[in-house]
Amino acid sequence: MIPAFINFNGEILPADTPLLTTANRGFKYGDGLFESMRMFKGELKFSDLHADRLQRGMKALKIDGYSQMDAWFLKTKVEELAIRNKAKHGRIRLTVYRDAGGLYTPSLNKMGYCIELTPADEPRYFLNNKGLIMDIFTDIPKPTNYLSNIKTCNSLTYVMAGIFKEQSKLDEVFLLNQNGFLCEAGSSNVFVWYDNHLYTPALSEGCVEGVMRQVVINIAKKNNIAVTEAQINPDILYEADEVFLTNASRGIQHVMGYGVKRYFNKVSKTLLDELNKL
Repeated sequence: MIPAFINFNGEILPADTPLLTTANRGFKYGDGLFESMRMFKGELKFSDLHADRLQRGMKALKIDGYSQMDAWFLKTKVEELAIRNKAKHGRIRLTVYRDAGGLYTPSLNKMGYCIELTPADEPRYFLNNKGLIMDIFTDIPKPTNYLSNIKTCNSLTYVMAGIFKEQSKLDEVFLLNQNGFLCEAGSSNVFVWYDNHLYTPALSEGCVEGVMRQVVINIAKKNNIAVTEAQINPDILYEADEVFLTNASRGIQHVMGYGVKRYFNKVSKTLLDELNKL
C-alpha cells in the first residue's frame, strides 16, 4: 500500500511532493542517519529505545537538535502521520539529515528530518513460515569504529550486499567485519544458538546497535536464556543448532539454511511469543 502523506520538517505533505534539491547533504554525502520502527494499533513500539539510539547517533554525528528527538516527539509525530494516512499498523522510517550547505565540511549542523509510513495489515510480529537461506557476503568487510553502530544514510555496503543476495538467489546474507568475524546480516542483527547458549556479535564487532537486538537480549535474560555478546567466528554457523535475525520492522526471522547446514527454530519461536506479549 502506498502512503498518502509524509512528515517533512514538521509539515504533513503528500508523499509525492518534490522536496529535495541536489544541494541536500543526505543526497550528496549520505550525511545523516535513520530509524526503522514499527507501529501496531496506532501506537509506536519501543519509542524510548528508538529515541535513545537516535539521540546518541545524532550526538555522535554532531547534528544539532538531538534533544528534540525524544520518545514523546517520535510517538506524537508518528501517530499524527498514521491518522492522516488512515493506518493502524505500519512500518516507519525517520530520516535525519544535516540541513546545511558546504562541501565535505558543512556550513552548519542544523537538523532536517522526514518521517515516512508504509501501512501494513499485521497487528503483531509473525515468524516467517519459510526459513531464510543465507550465505556470507565477503566482498566488502564492515569496518569496526563508532560509526559502524549507527544506522547512517551511507549504506553502500548494504546495497552491494543486496545485489549479491539477488544475484545469488538468496533470502539474506551475513556480513563480516574487517577482522573476518561475524558482524550482522544485510538488514538485521544476528543471533546464534549453540550448545544451549545464545550468542550475538558484540557492538565492538561493528554491528548496528539494533533496537530489536536489545529487546531480544532483554527478553532472553528475563526468560533465563543465557546470552552473550561476543566475537564470533563464522565457522560456528556450521555447528549451530539455530540462527535467527532481528530488526524492528520484522521482529524475529529464523534462518533455515547456510550451505548444506539446516537449523531448527524452537528458540526463535519462544522469543517471538514473548516479544508479542510486550
